Amino acid sequence: MSKAVLEAPQAASLPGRTTAFRGQLSLPLTLLLIAPLALLLAWTFFLPIGRLLLTSVTQPTLNLHNYQRLITEPLFLTVILRTLWIALSCTVLALLLGYPVAALMARPGRFWPKLVAACVLVPLWTSALVRSYAWIALIGRRGIINTVLLDSGVIERPLSMLYTSGAVLVGMTHILLPFMVLPIYSALRSLPPDLPRAAANLGAGQVRTFVTVVLPLSLPGVFAGSLLVFVMALGFYITPALLGGPRTLMIATLISQQATELLDWPFAGAISTVLLVMSIGTTIVFKRALRLDRVIAHD
Repeated sequence: MSKAVLEAPQAASLPGRTTAFRGQLSLPLTLLLIAPLALLLAWTFFLPIGRLLLTSVTQPTLNLHNYQRLITEPLFLTVILRTLWIALSCTVLALLLGYPVAALMARPGRFWPKLVAACVLVPLWTSALVRSYAWIALIGRRGIINTVLLDSGVIERPLSMLYTSGAVLVGMTHILLPFMVLPIYSALRSLPPDLPRAAANLGAGQVRTFVTVVLPLSLPGVFAGSLLVFVMALGFYITPALLGGPRTLMIATLISQQATELLDWPFAGAISTVLLVMSIGTTIVFKRALRLDRVIAHD
């Protein structure tokens, strides 16, 4: 009896056994807590997507005609290629512009890092629709830039900057830039400050320290930011619709056109399927080629 009494406290003191009873919910209670969210997600996300994907192959008959149109008709293939090109260009521009901003935010100090952080975070509180209209006020034919250039005599006729691929690229880069800055800032902020100092003590200059120490250790943030920006750029709708117009169609605006104007829901479903496959495929490629699982673990 005394032996059983002595073993009971020892068993209770083992960390593996205490965690099995403390801080953990039973399986039925866990499923009960997850059930409302799972039902809401299934009803509002998986069910509409499933019906839309099913419509793309069952109407008007069971075939792949809607997908064949995407390949055989040059207009739709051009839209897909344009979307990929703009998304890739937006990612590269956001990386080139966002890395120095993130590095400035991660520097020790009080005034400048906080000021830069405010400049990055405050635009996130403004709707993308408002920011897109702000670009129209800047680069329109009667916008601020054309007005200043005409009044100063630099140009004789207004520049055609609106409704071009360049306008879409600039507007999307401006809106998606914080999603590149914040992951890089998180990676740079987590770097031990002793590593650059050790490299400097060993004779490495600022450029070599950045290339050999800072940049490799900040790649997790670069990969995470690039994935966020690229996937979001693939399905971006508001900015391409306002700044690109009908002459610069992207996949999201094409889906809206087919569904709301032409009422061709089966073809809109086929385009949505292609967009979904592109987004999931990009995520898988990043996870395998760039080891995104280590990126998440590092963050």
